[in-house]
Amino acid sequence: MKVAIFFGSKSDTDTMKKAAAVLKEFGVDYCSYVLSAHRSGELLRQRLQEAEAAGCQVIIAGAGLAAHLPGVIASMTVLPVIGVPLECISGGSNGLGGMDALLSIVQMPKQIPVATVGIGNAANAAYLAVEILGIKYPELREKLLEFRKKLMEEAAAKGGAGVEL
Repeated sequence: MKVAIFFGSKSDTDTMKKAAAVLKEFGVDYCSYVLSAHRSGELLRQRLQEAEAAGCQVIIAGAGLAAHLPGVIASMTVLPVIGVPLECISGGSNGLGGMDALLSIVQMPKQIPVATVGIGNAANAAYLAVEILGIKYPELREKLLEFRKKLMEEAAAKGGAGVEL
């Protein structure tokens, strides 16, 4: 089981590392690429083909501003693509706080879907990738069930006591 992580700018590395951390936590292999959908389209196609040949089964794609990367990738593969809208933090434009990217990714035309998580929430993209892979890999599903059980226990331990306001 393997996930490919694509993102459009090196300045997004810290955000996308959060996806890698979740995948590591669950023992899911991944590969990552920094490529622009606009400036390196043919290279993007080549790297996507390499990722598929290497056994990647889910794609996480982060992009800011017009955020075409997830949609372009979805147009080139039938693998599930999870888009991470990113707030633009470089390049002389501060965008719209990531709302431009969110709307761009979530408004994909019908028949070429991209699942979308919250702005900058690369970790949630990885959790969704783990859920998708868990359909096929029972051992991963078990890890996810244990993780959820631990979350519930932690919440119960914190939420069971009264809180002074």
